[in-house]
Amino acid sequence: MAHEPGTAQLIEDLRADRLWLLRQIDAGRWPQWRLDLAALERELGQLLDQLREREGSGDRGL
Repeated sequence: MAHEPGTAQLIEDLRADRLWLLRQIDAGRWPQWRLDLAALERELGQLLDQLREREGSGDRGL
């Protein structure tokens, strides 16, 4: 899939942010927000999985 300039970097940044968030949750940061942050991390993971699938199929819908 051909990306507009900056799209590949945005995807990589989102992957890095997801990993950082997951590490923070696992370390026990922000216990009062744990459930909400875990849901956010899962949604971000699903979005990144969809992007990966579209890249693999050559879909130009994004």
